Parts: sequence; C-alpha cells; structure tokens
Amino acid sequence: MSKVLLALTSAALIALAGCATQQSTPAKPALSAEAKAALTAAEAAHKDAMAKFALWTTADAALKAAKEAAEKGDSATVIKQSKIVQDHTKMGIAQLDYPMLKVGD
Repeated sequence: MSKVLLALTSAALIALAGCATQQSTPAKPALSAEAKAALTAAEAAHKDAMAKFALWTTADAALKAAKEAAEKGDSATVIKQSKIVQDHTKMGIAQLDYPMLKVGD
C-alpha cells in the first residue's frame, strides 16, 4: 500500500512540475481603431472590385498582407496595405470605363 501511495505521489509531483515549466502564450498586440477601420474598408473595396471583375492582383496581395499584419497586431502595416488595396481597387474599377482597345481593322 505504501508503494502505491509513493508512486501516486511521485506521479502527481512530476505532473505538477511539468505544468510549472510550461510557458503561457504571450498576448497578441491589439490593432488600433484606425487600423481596424482601414482593414474593414479594404475588405469592402476588395469585395466590390471582385464582384465587378475588376480586381487587380496587387490589391489581392495587399489585402493578404494586411490580414497577416493584423494577426501580428502590426497596425502601421495594416493601414499601409489597406490603403494600397483601396487605391488599386479604385483604379481597377475605373479601368472598366476605359474604351476597348481595337486591334486591327
């Protein structure tokens, strides 16, 4: 009986020691309100351009970069990439009004 009690006590101590050495995950930095608003606007512009078949690949790549930066809590990069998304989607949509290029007669 004493051997079983000793084994259980030892197992419990080892388990507690393992829990004490685990590191907690660091808190992710929060995005600023400006970065959240910029990302929301960029996502809306991306969706609009996509619906009109006017999405540039550079806008798509910038949105992906903005979302990755948001996961890391990098507000400055989110704002920068979101601005690129908005600029490029605006130009893509404006490009729809350009006259068709006629090649040959």
